[in-house]
Amino acid sequence: MKLDKPLRAYATVTASYWSFMLTDGALRMLVLLHFNALGFSPLQLAWLFLLYELAGIITNLSAGWLAARFGLLATLYSGLIIQIGALTALIGLDNTW
Repeated sequence: MKLDKPLRAYATVTASYWSFMLTDGALRMLVLLHFNALGFSPLQLAWLFLLYELAGIITNLSAGWLAARFGLLATLYSGLIIQIGALTALIGLDNTW
């Protein structure tokens, strides 16, 4: 059965959102478990997530402004390049750190 174009677009966006939410939730749990294993207290973990969410707010506001000023495509590609660079830099990170 062939889906019409709007329904296919809706299904794609929905599947992408679900997969993002699943991986984002898993990442948050892994971060929580990692810092718990390092000996962080529950209050320290709460502060960690508070700062994480505040950074997310600042990032979203900045990205919206950048997208309005330079365009969505340029913002998307810039973000991807920054992410690739950051992940490449993590390759050299000492595992015992």
